[in-house]
Amino acid sequence: MTISSPSNFGSVFLNYRGDQLRYGFVSHLIDAFERYGIMFFIDKDEQRGKDLTNLFVRMKESKIALVIFSSRYAESSWCMDELVNIKKRAEKGKLEVIPIFYKVRAKDVRAQTGKFGDKFWALEKVSSGDQIKKWKDALECISNKMGLSLRDKSSEADFIKGIVKEVERVRTATVRGGAQSHHCIKFIPNKRIKICKKFPEDEAKSVEIAHMNFSNARGEEEQNQEVLVLNHDFVK
Repeated sequence: MTISSPSNFGSVFLNYRGDQLRYGFVSHLIDAFERYGIMFFIDKDEQRGKDLTNLFVRMKESKIALVIFSSRYAESSWCMDELVNIKKRAEKGKLEVIPIFYKVRAKDVRAQTGKFGDKFWALEKVSSGDQIKKWKDALECISNKMGLSLRDKSSEADFIKGIVKEVERVRTATVRGGAQSHHCIKFIPNKRIKICKKFPEDEAKSVEIAHMNFSNARGEEEQNQEVLVLNHDFVK
């Protein structure tokens, strides 16, 4: 772990289905975070014997939340309750959220359909009505954000590199302008372009274009598109 003490715990909070992803995808992701010096928090780092609600304290200490939706995500009431709290903090401008669609479609998360929906509705049978409404609202809210999608036959190694780059971008924007950083994502032709960054020399900077499967606001995956990410520090 890159985290050395509770005082700097969790600049990135990971929300995911542990039984499904902990020893596979997530283990590779946190290895990449450690190599790039990105501080993070996952539930296995919590001290044994403490109340699980202490995780929400760690969430409050975080600046970014990675919500990793997978086929078994919605079978866990704990994942869903974490998501509700992530939504609340995001709406208050205290947390930046990056949704990750791990071999699930954004529209299935949003509408609780497909394999993702099967798990959700199984959980619904043993849950209260008020709880279900909060979960559905949180799923719709977070899945409507621009996120990164991994399909079945895509490279996980390349996908993780893309996540690291996006976390670095959001972290930089958050440090400069707080959690309410404004950015846009554009799909552009197969070419490299230059933009000017706002600093004294107005020097032109080349922007790296990442190959990534993005999910748009309608829940449709854009296959292998080249994406240019601009934040409020850049001009066209």
